[in-house]
Amino acid sequence: MGLHLAITSDIFVQQLINALIIGSFYALIALGYTMVYGIIKLLNFAHGDLFMVGAYIGFTVLGKVTGTGGSLVGVIIAFIIAMIVTGFLGMGMERVAYRPLLKAPRLSILITAVGMSLVLENGVFAGFGAKPQIMPVTLPTNGFTLLGANITYSQIGIIVLSALLMWGLHAFIHRSIYGKAMRAIAIDQTACSLMGINVNKVISLTFFVGSFLAAAAGMMNATYYGNITFMMGFTFGLKAFTAAVIGGIGNIPGAMLGGLTLGILETIGTYTIGSEWKDVFAFIILIFLLVVKPTGILGEKVTERM
Repeated sequence: MGLHLAITSDIFVQQLINALIIGSFYALIALGYTMVYGIIKLLNFAHGDLFMVGAYIGFTVLGKVTGTGGSLVGVIIAFIIAMIVTGFLGMGMERVAYRPLLKAPRLSILITAVGMSLVLENGVFAGFGAKPQIMPVTLPTNGFTLLGANITYSQIGIIVLSALLMWGLHAFIHRSIYGKAMRAIAIDQTACSLMGINVNKVISLTFFVGSFLAAAAGMMNATYYGNITFMMGFTFGLKAFTAAVIGGIGNIPGAMLGGLTLGILETIGTYTIGSEWKDVFAFIILIFLLVVKPTGILGEKVTERM
């Protein structure tokens, strides 16, 4: 195991771009975790698999529906369809699997979430098989040089699109009537119901938005790396949950910050001690952070109301 300590400007820029890309994927998935937890206190462990399902829907659209293959039009159509279909899938999961258990003990709904994760994974496995699928699209490799590092326009596009999606969510939460309803329900669900807010409708919308963003991350990841597998949601879901905890579970800016932080930690671990140890490095930092600040970077200590 080699330990790399010297770093030049070109390596720094290249590793920073890599960190921003992988961190953006984690942040988009972590937003779904933190939104659902913030409203109904559910750790939706099936959420990472929605990331995977979004990638497979996009793969199917690109290869069998649009007929445009790897063209820009085909990619845009695949993105839109994957995000919308996955969003409605998330709403369906909430309606069928979670809503009947909202009044049940927390352990019951948590086990159901694990069950939904297995259903999604094995459903995709049955439909597509265990063999990794190759995306029928290749991102352009042209770009520019910055401080000696080669940066492609595709990398910049992924970072910009991720930032726009996160900004759009922030604007939706703070400026729309539904976003205000989500924040109100997170504070006191019973009071919101008495005030005439359709709590179930807002919860369903929360699942739609979270699943929508997860599918966007799945499509960007699939087109960037070029292949997908039915187990990819497990790994990314676990790391995105970690990112949500790092930032402060239930805190939307915290999920964004946690995703980028985890991406940077992984990149540092990959460069310094090797790719096989990057997860160990990231989780050691996570444990240290939670010992120092258990609520996460932006999390706040909450007093339980009796």
